[in-house]
Amino acid sequence: MKILIIEDEKMLADSLKTLLSSRGYEAEAVYDGETGLSYAELNIYDLIIMDVMMPYLSGYMVAQALRKKHDPVPILMLTARASIDDRIQGLDSGADYYLTKPFDNRELLACVNALLRRQGGQVNEMAYGNTALDLESGKLICGEKDIRLSAREFDVMRILMKSGESNISKEALLTKVWGYDTNAVENHVEVYVGFLRKKLTSIGSDIRIEAVRRLGYHLEVCS
Repeated sequence: MKILIIEDEKMLADSLKTLLSSRGYEAEAVYDGETGLSYAELNIYDLIIMDVMMPYLSGYMVAQALRKKHDPVPILMLTARASIDDRIQGLDSGADYYLTKPFDNRELLACVNALLRRQGGQVNEMAYGNTALDLESGKLICGEKDIRLSAREFDVMRILMKSGESNISKEALLTKVWGYDTNAVENHVEVYVGFLRKKLTSIGSDIRIEAVRRLGYHLEVCS
């Protein structure tokens, strides 16, 4: 599960990242609202944890921007502002839960688990056609056959399964999998798609990764 932390107190953000990583989550931290919104709009996170008062954009503004785009990602808001009016504003902005500082790490982890369960975030696999992607082991499974994916292959396959028949561009895959500051180029995407095609064929999968010029890739089920 991928969790994005948006918190301008760098020490707190990094400690949350360490805490969540120790529990098996893949956590990333950014330190202002504007950067946080840019990351959140990549649509690759299963949960967002963010402060309210931040530079450039407040947590309220980030939540509102995501909800206007009908992004259903669960949002856990952290803040020292504990009044009823503040809580109402946070929930009205699109937050799913409002946790006041200081908080106990056990309470935060309980909130994370509850929000992921509520949103279906703890489902262990994604399926398309006759093939499943096991989110815990990183394996592609088709019937009694399975094959393990590398970390990059797993991320590419997960995004493709999430997109299904909708095209996703090479540029979008580069940003989502390799990150904003990567030196990777579109050829890297082509190489990993090639790896995945071979692995899908090797286990007898009925799904194919189709390329559409200038639009990117999508999945199809072959009869």
